[in-house]
Amino acid sequence: MSSPTLLTPTSNLKPLLPVKPKSTSAVPPPSPPSHPSRRHFLSLAAVTTTTLSLSSLLPLTPAAFAADDEEYVKETSDVISKVRTTINMDKNDPNVATAVAELRDTSNSWVAKYRREKSLLGRASFREIYSALNAVSGHYISFGPTAPIPAKRKARILEEMDTAEKALLRGR
Repeated sequence: MSSPTLLTPTSNLKPLLPVKPKSTSAVPPPSPPSHPSRRHFLSLAAVTTTTLSLSSLLPLTPAAFAADDEEYVKETSDVISKVRTTINMDKNDPNVATAVAELRDTSNSWVAKYRREKSLLGRASFREIYSALNAVSGHYISFGPTAPIPAKRKARILEEMDTAEKALLRGR
């Protein structure tokens, strides 16, 4: 049974009505003024003022990243050690669930802090740590905080940690 609102194909098509072009008016479009208008002047003045006020807030020289780099190295080393200790814990240890929760908090804050840093995205240490944290986090999300990590995955994660640690020591 069909609804009256549904479109159904028919054999006899109705032709569309031709579209009549609108008649052009005799008034030509306004030509650009030979001198700037007041509105144009005010908009340029507003843009210039905004640009000058923002440029005074920004430093003229690039900021030194030495302190940030030291902080990145320290926090990344802390994450590496926490990952190693957590995934090497015995599955019967009663502190596994709390260690995994701490690791997840630490890794989430590390990723949130450094994921948007353009200067770090190309570093080998960042890529390796990010990949390892993704694997660890994905495992514990899927299988629970007390599930042991399979040997093959564990070996890959530990290898990524070693590679990241070497890259950190080289400043990469």
